[in-house]
Amino acid sequence: MSDYILEMKNIVKIFPGVKALDNVNIQVKSGEIHALVGENGAGKSTLMKVLSGVYPHGTYEGKIFFNGEECLFKNIKDSESKGIGIIHQELALVMYLSIAENIFLGNENAKRGIINWDETNRKTIDLLKRVGLSEDPTNLIKNIGVGKQQLVEIAKALSKDIKLLILDEPTSALNDEDSQNLLNLIVELKEHGVTSIIISHKLKEVEAISDSITIIRDGEVIESLDMKKDHVTEDRIIKSMVGRELTNLFPERKAKIGDMMLEVKNWNVDHPMYDRKILKDVHINVRAGEVVGIAGLMGAGRTELARSMFGKSYGKNITGEMYLKGKKVNFKDIPDAIKHGLAYVTEDRKNLGLVLINDIKRNVTLSNLKKLKKNLTIDENKEIVEVEKHVKSMNIKCSSIQQFTRDLSGGNQQKVVLSKWMFTDPEVLILDEPTRGIDVGAKYEIYTIINELAQAGKAVIVISSELPEIIGMSDRVYVVSEGEITAELTKDNVSQEEIMKHIVSVRKEGNQHAKSTN
Repeated sequence: MSDYILEMKNIVKIFPGVKALDNVNIQVKSGEIHALVGENGAGKSTLMKVLSGVYPHGTYEGKIFFNGEECLFKNIKDSESKGIGIIHQELALVMYLSIAENIFLGNENAKRGIINWDETNRKTIDLLKRVGLSEDPTNLIKNIGVGKQQLVEIAKALSKDIKLLILDEPTSALNDEDSQNLLNLIVELKEHGVTSIIISHKLKEVEAISDSITIIRDGEVIESLDMKKDHVTEDRIIKSMVGRELTNLFPERKAKIGDMMLEVKNWNVDHPMYDRKILKDVHINVRAGEVVGIAGLMGAGRTELARSMFGKSYGKNITGEMYLKGKKVNFKDIPDAIKHGLAYVTEDRKNLGLVLINDIKRNVTLSNLKKLKKNLTIDENKEIVEVEKHVKSMNIKCSSIQQFTRDLSGGNQQKVVLSKWMFTDPEVLILDEPTRGIDVGAKYEIYTIINELAQAGKAVIVISSELPEIIGMSDRVYVVSEGEITAELTKDNVSQEEIMKHIVSVRKEGNQHAKSTN
């Protein structure tokens, strides 16, 4: 019997005008953690969609063997019946259903058509514990953050009898602590006989847990390596991914910091549904030409701060003062914030950042159609020129600006979101997880764009779960913990240890306070 649980042989997948996969061969050993890496658009997700039946048999060339048996999957249900589970980079949860309902959707605990909700909720709690998540199973998906939604997706996969788990950028929305918990979970699953294929741009994670690695570039397998026998290093992986060496992950920038651009004082925000405070007396500011980072654990209030500032798009009972170029402002809604020069790149590009059934052209221009106004219509020639300029500057890989954004890779979708907000000519740009799900080469391009914005006198706020990114790109860093700013660090005294110290110390103080009041 073969040592391989999976063999994909001579896989070719063609989209109109693009050969996404070109004679790809991959072998995965039973019980291993196999990493699949490559730049955005290299073909990683496409290959896994072929494997899982998203792209059914007949729409590609080549053969798939699972446990020695040739498989002709017509859909995801076929692959799941064999024990293959896939968690896509873009989550597939129903926002207005509960956690429990999402986990058991299509696989309900029911007898004679009646769902046993006690059993469903009990099983959900057990599954959530396995992924390190403590949530009420009746809580709606829309009320939890993207990072927690990712963990729910994994819990959903674990609810089925899986033999091979495919994870597409599983930690892209998670901070360091939650990412480590998830990596530990993948290793634990391996110990229980579950084979995993992990697609990730976080190469340190790949090195930490993978047994073997396959590197894809431009739809072709460049090499497959044994992580131990082949003495794999991050530099070697990067060189194979991009076809060149990246000597510095963060481009050099000489900050020319100017006048105060945005200042927020005594900012308080309550949860939109529950009677609890999310942000407490927050003070932050950012100057022209400055990049300010915001660091903190998932749920600390980073995204809530950004959205509440951006036209009060999150929260209730918002109090405090906001000053733009020294003038007090009170944005009543998102269009008002945009009009005054604020832009917000959301962490959730699928649901909040893009219209996936629209093309690149319309997605880029949608937030500032007034810029294209010609009498009572849109100047379509100007629109084409403007969008093609953004596509070129962002290096968006697409067949044309008429391509639907749903058909782009995750990284290229993120570049479209960035282009959309650049089109509004913002003075202050808030970037929430701007490189989520983006490979090292594309990250460098995004970092370069951020530097160019700062050099042009824009004020930039970057929220990121990746501490090296926060440290590498920021002139100053605010640390957020449990809705409060707990530290303001300069480039001279910032480090991962220093950031975590200010997060953990506050959490310990909060725990001690809770004990003393009991």
